[in-house]
Amino acid sequence: MNRLNWTSTADFTLAGLSSDERGRFFLFVIFLLLYLMSLYGNLTIATTIWVERKLHTPMYFFLGNLSFLDICYSSVTVPKLLMSLIGGSSEISYRGCMTQLYFYVSCCSTECLLLSVMGFDRYVAICNPLHYMTIMNKQKCVKLATGLWLVGFLTSIIHTVFTARLPYCKSHHISHFFCDIPPMLKLACSDTFLNQLLVLTAGGFLGLSSFFLTLASYVKIISTILKIHTKVGRSRAFSTCASHLIVVLIFFGSISFMYMRPTSKYSLEQDQLVSLLYAVVTPALNPVIYSLRNNEVKSAMKRTINKIFYKKMY
Repeated sequence: MNRLNWTSTADFTLAGLSSDERGRFFLFVIFLLLYLMSLYGNLTIATTIWVERKLHTPMYFFLGNLSFLDICYSSVTVPKLLMSLIGGSSEISYRGCMTQLYFYVSCCSTECLLLSVMGFDRYVAICNPLHYMTIMNKQKCVKLATGLWLVGFLTSIIHTVFTARLPYCKSHHISHFFCDIPPMLKLACSDTFLNQLLVLTAGGFLGLSSFFLTLASYVKIISTILKIHTKVGRSRAFSTCASHLIVVLIFFGSISFMYMRPTSKYSLEQDQLVSLLYAVVTPALNPVIYSLRNNEVKSAMKRTINKIFYKKMY
């Protein structure tokens, strides 16, 4: 086999989701609606938290970060997917592919850490309420947010560099609808053991450690809630955590399936479905999950929307 390294000159071709014209149009409409839903929902929540002084608390500060992150998350992959579905080019340049991979892994890593910090915030609020404002003061919240964003984006540099250094000469056809590490490794014509080890170790450090820290927080939270004597008190305490717990289970479940396994187990159909869940569907559902289960957020969102439309009308 002629091992030609075309990495720096040729384009990659993304597999897409459907070759049928009617199927592509149907998927285009579905994912366009999900993307618009994600942008509108997350932007509304982020704006509401910024405008409403009542929501200037640690819990909503981190929720605002999550909303902004979800906007970035979906914007990394969905626009290119929509272009390919509507009949545009499914090709992506080498630099464009590596850029997409970098920002995607950055958002993924950052969200792992952010969900863990949000779990810790709920733990302190319920299990140690008297010291909540001391432990989760404004300065510490800003430092935590800054730190997790930095760690997420710095971690992605390592993955991107190790992926970019591989010679890609087997094929230029990526069996996915965006540039991700597992399908990229399958195109390499050199040993990818180090890359796979890096994914598993980094995934174990960020993904599993974040998940188990979140799980430990919720074990403490649930045990504390069960000790509350009144039914109303238990219901109120649990309602503040239920939304976050749902998001955690969906996100970490799908991420674990994608990355905590060898590339030999890679399946195009299964992995595309799981990727759609956490890269497209979850960012659109997060605002719905948080707003529907939180009366304070719903009331604040209505006030903010009314203020915006009132100013436009008058």
